Amino acid sequence: ARAALTDLREVLGVLRDEDGSGSLRPQHTLRDLPELLDDARAAGTRLTLDDGGVDLSSVPESTGRTAYRVVQEGLTNAHKHAPGAEVTVTVSGQAGDGLSVEVRNRRPVGRSLDPDIPGAGHGLTGLAERAALVGGHLDHGRTADGDFRLHAWLPWPA
Repeated sequence: ARAALTDLREVLGVLRDEDGSGSLRPQHTLRDLPELLDDARAAGTRLTLDDGGVDLSSVPESTGRTAYRVVQEGLTNAHKHAPGAEVTVTVSGQAGDGLSVEVRNRRPVGRSLDPDIPGAGHGLTGLAERAALVGGHLDHGRTADGDFRLHAWLPWPA
């Protein structure tokens, strides 16, 4: 939440900067994924990464930024809506074929989803728009076996 507020303050600062001298700090990419996962683990999230052998540093920056945000949103949602549930992050693909990013968690046993959690659904809407802007697509929802699945396919030019 703090990181999101910091990002928002920086964006607003740049938008309000009349002389155009403002700058944003570098945005996270897939290169930063290990740190994001370490932070989630430190916060109590039980998670597994399957990177499919993808060299995270070889993913183009714009694709990597969007992929990072997909994982970040998926982890945030799992923590918010399914605390204690095991989370699996899967990254696969290659140049020329595209990049697939998935965050999946089980529905917590004995707990109903709370649709009244503040902001519920807004992050996914923005993420779908972000994926579309880079030429990809996003889908999310319950699977037949009860998991919640957030999946993005993003272009990765050859």
